[in-house]
Amino acid sequence: MLTAFPRQDELLAMCGSFRRKEQAELARTGQPGLPASTYFMRQTVGNACGTVAVLHTLLNNADRVVAPGTPLADILAATRSLNPDERAKYLEDGETVASIHSQVAQQGQTAAPDANEDVDLHFVAFVNVDGHIVELDGRKPFAIDHGAVDAENPALLPNVARVVRKFMERDPGNMQFTLMALAAADF
Repeated sequence: MLTAFPRQDELLAMCGSFRRKEQAELARTGQPGLPASTYFMRQTVGNACGTVAVLHTLLNNADRVVAPGTPLADILAATRSLNPDERAKYLEDGETVASIHSQVAQQGQTAAPDANEDVDLHFVAFVNVDGHIVELDGRKPFAIDHGAVDAENPALLPNVARVVRKFMERDPGNMQFTLMALAAADF
């Protein structure tokens, strides 16, 4: 699941305050429910949030979607034991990811922004890791555990929607929230 969030100045100010409080609280209390198997990397490359969100989604589902001998398998093998900042450095320095990112970014219907251009949207990934909904935002210092999936309705979409509604409640007048799911073709 990928989510695009708006980045208008007012929303950034409001959410920035929330984010600072949230991060301070989580740093203070820890996240005992956060699965140790969560794959998280920081985003240090400008305007690469979509690439980082896709990598977060795929690498947290590697057992289902990453085939041996592929560039994704190589990335996972090279970075599995690294911390989030070291993974970001690998992404920055690695030719494979940079090359793929550059090629794919130019294929869309909209002109890709320059890596240093200020843009209005940001991509974040939400994934189910060992029965927990985990927010993966490369701008944050760590992954965020949003709790266990609903045992009666464990599907990803309603569980992520529960979390995203809280984001939307912080700016009820803003209609620029978008959800996109990466799902099997027979979904």
